[in-house]
Amino acid sequence: MKSAFRVLGVAALALVSATTASAQVAAQSAEWRTPDPENVLVVETNKGRIVAELVPEAAPGHVERVRELARAGFYDGLTFFRVIDTFMAQTGDPKNDGTGGSDKPDLTAEFSFRRPGSGGSFAPVGKVGSLETGFVGPLAVTSQSSMLAAMTADGKVQAWANFCPGVLGMARAGDPNSANSQFFFMRQHYPSLEKAYTGFGRVLSGLEVVRAIKTGEPVADPQDKMLSVKVLADIPADKRPTVQVMDTRSAAFAEVVKKKQAELGAGYNICDVEVPAKVSK
Repeated sequence: MKSAFRVLGVAALALVSATTASAQVAAQSAEWRTPDPENVLVVETNKGRIVAELVPEAAPGHVERVRELARAGFYDGLTFFRVIDTFMAQTGDPKNDGTGGSDKPDLTAEFSFRRPGSGGSFAPVGKVGSLETGFVGPLAVTSQSSMLAAMTADGKVQAWANFCPGVLGMARAGDPNSANSQFFFMRQHYPSLEKAYTGFGRVLSGLEVVRAIKTGEPVADPQDKMLSVKVLADIPADKRPTVQVMDTRSAAFAEVVKKKQAELGAGYNICDVEVPAKVSK
């Protein structure tokens, strides 16, 4: 009887252990998401690879334009012609001097967007006065208070991208509706662009590449370039990078934010938070 009891005890422990392990795996899986490959850009440069996630919820027209031009090979070989160390790295001009564009019509500005007052993809992480800060996917945003949604006809409130390091923004001329093909990668936080330029994505991997690009306004003899720009969905499966991003709605990401807030104290800004990502191959 004692021998049977011991065997039963081992089996029970094994079952508990397996159940615990399964729960841990499930919890870890819930912390990470696989982005839609239609919304991931893989940019191969002479300095290395940049992988960025596009955010259609924030700027659907701009995301569609960049995706369309990438698929046409428009961006392949274009240089970074204007690069400011404390600001951004600009590219996307077939003339490589800031005066050109595609043959597509200019885009209507998408400096802000409407988000649901509750639910949806917005993950709140803090407040600045009466405004809320949070994330839509990897994109840090500032928003009107969710409480105002009950007073709007569409049940939504206004939100806009924060121009944090790694954010993809669309370049334009003086006319707000003049964006066409040129865009830029943010090298540093630049809040004055908020609600004045369209932010449409964020770098998941390769921010160090963006910051390694030769600077200049304009760049003298620009050599740094985008060798190829592809939508992840268009890359053959056996050659496609695998991409996972921490879900900004998860408890794990809330801990990432909490840790950064404790580290920086009064100097904390939402742009100090990096969204963890895993990119392989």
